[in-house]
Amino acid sequence: MFTHALTRALRKNKTLRYGVPMLLLIVGGSFGLREFSQIRYDAVKIKIDPELEEKLKMNKVSLESEYEKIKDAAFDDWKNIRGPRPWEDPQLLQGRNPEFLKTKTT
Repeated sequence: MFTHALTRALRKNKTLRYGVPMLLLIVGGSFGLREFSQIRYDAVKIKIDPELEEKLKMNKVSLESEYEKIKDAAFDDWKNIRGPRPWEDPQLLQGRNPEFLKTKTT
């Protein structure tokens, strides 16, 4: 009888019903967030192979160098070509007229 009354009192108590799970979520989330943020710092400590690092330094591409490549290109006569849909054959679509593209291939 005492256990029945105790469980009924615990069910009615809003602090135990809503407050304790909320506190557990906040404290547990804090520990979980600490573990996930630690991964970021551990990843910085990993050293890259010197040979790979040298290759990465040699292949630097800057925004200015890419701009110089396309600065003099003429974009006035470009043609918009739609890519094939999953049910269409890509070899049949390239170079076809727009009327053919409107019809669904089966």
